Amino acid sequence: MYDYLIVGSGLYGASFARQAADKGLKVLVVEKDNVIGGSIRTEKKDEIDIHLFGAHIFHTSDKEVYDFFVRFCTLNNFINEPLANYKGKLYHLPFNMNTFYALWGTKTPQEAKAMIDKQKREAKIEKITNLEEQAISLVGKDVYEILVKGYTEKQWGRSCTELDPSIIRRLPCRFVYNNNYFNDFYQGIPIEGYTHVIEQMLKNIEVKTSTDFIKNREALKGLAKRIIFTGPIDQYFDFKLGELSYRTLRFETERLEQEDYQGNAVVNYTEREVPYTRIIEHKHFNNAKSPVTYITKEYPKEFVKGDRPYYPINDEKNMSLYNSYLELAKQEKNVYFCGRLGQYKYFDMDDTIRASLDMFKKLED
Repeated sequence: MYDYLIVGSGLYGASFARQAADKGLKVLVVEKDNVIGGSIRTEKKDEIDIHLFGAHIFHTSDKEVYDFFVRFCTLNNFINEPLANYKGKLYHLPFNMNTFYALWGTKTPQEAKAMIDKQKREAKIEKITNLEEQAISLVGKDVYEILVKGYTEKQWGRSCTELDPSIIRRLPCRFVYNNNYFNDFYQGIPIEGYTHVIEQMLKNIEVKTSTDFIKNREALKGLAKRIIFTGPIDQYFDFKLGELSYRTLRFETERLEQEDYQGNAVVNYTEREVPYTRIIEHKHFNNAKSPVTYITKEYPKEFVKGDRPYYPINDEKNMSLYNSYLELAKQEKNVYFCGRLGQYKYFDMDDTIRASLDMFKKLED
C-alpha cells in the first residue's frame, strides 16, 4: 500500500512526490509517456538543451518556491528579453521606452504617455465589446496593430473582434528603458536542463513509465491511500459531461549548420500573415557553445484529441463545464485533481510549485 499514487511526472507531480518522499511517505508515480518530465522536458543535442515543448524560463518572487526549485539544479543568470518582428522591423518586449522610441521616436516617459493617451482619445471607444476595443483602450492603436493584433489572432485562431475582451484584462506598459520581460526577483534556467530537475526530484522514488492511469485505473486506484491526479479532469471522468476546450501548439525544430540564427532566445512574429507566433533559438537560453544551432517555430492550433493540451479556454461555457466536473470530483474519495490540467487553469512554473507546496501542506499538516 502506497501513501500516494501520483499520476503524471511533470513539474507538479514530481514536486509533490519529492515532498512526500522527504516526509518518509511511500510514493508511486505513474507516467503515460515512456519518459518523465511532462511539458518541461529538455533534451541535449550538440551541447544545446532543446526545450521540446516551448520555452520554459523559471521566474518567481516567492522565496519558498525558489529555495525548493534550486535544491535540484543551479540556475544561470538568463534574463528574458524577447523581441517582436513586425514586417521585418524589430521591437522590444514588453512594451517599454525602447518599444515606444522605435514606434514614435519618443524619448521620455511623458512623451510616450502623451502619445498613447492621444491615440486612446482618437479611438473614441465608448463601450468595450471585444478584445480589439479592449486593447486599443489600454495601449492605443499603434501598439495594438503592430504588436498585439496579429499575434493574438494567431494564438486564438480567430479575429480580435470576435474574441472576448476579458482575454486581455491588462497590457502593461513600462515607461523605463528596461527590456526584462519579468519583474520577479529570481530568474534563470537550470544549467543542467529541466529533465535533470525532474530526475533529481524523483530520485529514489518508484516511477512507472508507459503506464496509462485511465486504462488501468481499477488496478491502480487500489494501490494507494490517496491519488494526486495531474491529467485532464474531463478525461478522468471519460468526458461524460463533455470535453473542455484548449488551444495547443505544433512545434517545428530545425538543426542549422551555423553558429547563430537570430541572436536572441525568443523572437515573436506579430503579423497575422506569418503562420508561427515565435521562433526560439535554444542555445541562447544557456549560452551554449556549439558550431551549430537549433531553432523551433511555434504554430498555434485548435486542440484535438491526441494533442498535448496547453492553454485552457476559460470562457463562460468552459468554466461552467469545469465547475460541473468539480462537482463530480467531490464524490471521488481521496482523489485530488491538481495542476494545469486537473484544475483547468494556466500555471507558470512557479505557480505550479506553489500549488504543489500548498496542497501537500493541506493534506499533511
